[in-house]
Amino acid sequence: MITAEKKARFNEIIGNIYKTNITKGIGTYQEKTLHKVIKNFYEAKEEYQEVKINGYVADIFKDNRIIEIQTRSFNKLRDKLEVFLKDYNVNIIYPIAYKKYISWLDLETGEEKDFRKSPKTGSIYDCIFELYKIKKYLNHPNLKITLLFIDLKEQRLLNGWNQTKKKGAERFNQIPLELIDEIEINNYNIFIPFKNQEFTSIDYQKAIKRNLHCAQVSLTILNYLDVIEVVRKEKRRNVYRLKKLNS
Repeated sequence: MITAEKKARFNEIIGNIYKTNITKGIGTYQEKTLHKVIKNFYEAKEEYQEVKINGYVADIFKDNRIIEIQTRSFNKLRDKLEVFLKDYNVNIIYPIAYKKYISWLDLETGEEKDFRKSPKTGSIYDCIFELYKIKKYLNHPNLKITLLFIDLKEQRLLNGWNQTKKKGAERFNQIPLELIDEIEINNYNIFIPFKNQEFTSIDYQKAIKRNLHCAQVSLTILNYLDVIEVVRKEKRRNVYRLKKLNS
């Protein structure tokens, strides 16, 4: 649960870090703002940040626990998890844009242009494709996953392939604006929007308000984790139900 004190501390960190990063130009190496804010939110002392462990660098290592902040592509985590989970408790922090505002940066001047709000609102299902990449570890007793919902501004470079240079534009930075919620995934039943009824992938898609591919990947994960089971086929579609042992 996000308290007023946590929100205030998060906002203070945003201000301090954004003032530092904003002075660095496009093309200059820098730790991205979102990653740095979250890292300092969970651990302010640098002595516990970027710690080398068994050939890999942990974002945070304190009290024999590891925190990994992954803003994209869980593929990069697989090798780390293979090593870290043998000896340590690992908490993966995955930020999700609750409300996202988009702007474009001119490559020559660095000027910010065409600020707009994305119509999409973030949900827990926005982590599904990333969870699939590490599904073999999801039931590991030493692994915990925390979803951090944040209102943020996404800056994109005007380097796309169409006339406006926006199509296919590269994401440059994500700047957190406000901390909204923190959800720890302690039970994968959280991804089941039904109680006792049977359901298909189409039913599931409608309930989670995401596309069919997302629904199918989610059901693949839940089936793999024995959260759900296939009870029969109906018009070539699997019909699922929540397993009693997980209810």
